[in-house]
Amino acid sequence: MALNILIVDDSETVRKVLVKMLGMTSLELGEIHQAGHGKEALEVLGEHWLDLVLTDINMPVMTGEELIMEMAKDHLLEGLPVVVVSTDGSMSRMNRLLETGIRGYLRKPFTPDSLEVAIRQALEVRNAG
Repeated sequence: MALNILIVDDSETVRKVLVKMLGMTSLELGEIHQAGHGKEALEVLGEHWLDLVLTDINMPVMTGEELIMEMAKDHLLEGLPVVVVSTDGSMSRMNRLLETGIRGYLRKPFTPDSLEVAIRQALEVRNAG
């Protein structure tokens, strides 16, 4: 099954790197969508069927944390796997996000292998439920 993925990061460069790294994995990829902040991501989520969200935390307009909280309020989005991709390694923040249902955390910088592992683990959790 090809994965439809949404990448949410305010840095266009980081989004391009993530797209390139996804292509270096053995994952079967479908559509890759991009958003520059959480509010834009919610618009994309309302328009497309997605299997996974990769999101940064620190972004203007709407942060990744706010995006995750909004997704948790929507019965159509609450089960969608989210992997946080960020330089922010605050354990208190990560624990708070894990409580809201994120499926993984990947600290920047990362490798294609670590990205693939994080995605596969996030999807396994969803499939097990």
